[in-house]
Amino acid sequence: MTTLVKIKRKGQVTLPSRFRATAGFSEGDFVEVSMRNGKIVMQPQVAIDLSKFPNADDEYTPEQRRVIDARLAEAEEDIKAGRVHGPFDNADDAIAFLKKEIRARKTADRKKTRV
Repeated sequence: MTTLVKIKRKGQVTLPSRFRATAGFSEGDFVEVSMRNGKIVMQPQVAIDLSKFPNADDEYTPEQRRVIDARLAEAEEDIKAGRVHGPFDNADDAIAFLKKEIRARKTADRKKTRV
């Protein structure tokens, strides 16, 4: 299917109705326009009006945000108190540290259960 269309003022182009119908375009739809191998390609895109959602700038629910904020505050306190490990030179060093830490915690747990 081909047809000749004229580029109007400000670069506007009217897509013939049979093209719009075939592509599923309706008035007010958004399309992504790109160049591929020297050709103009238009693809339909979904756009969401974020102004209709009061917390649209946050992908989390208020409860999730409270949990995240609490954990971030706890992490900051750990950093300020020096309860941190690393930096490690590479992933192998970090893994070795974690394995050592796991062994130490298992040993400590065994001692607690014997008492």
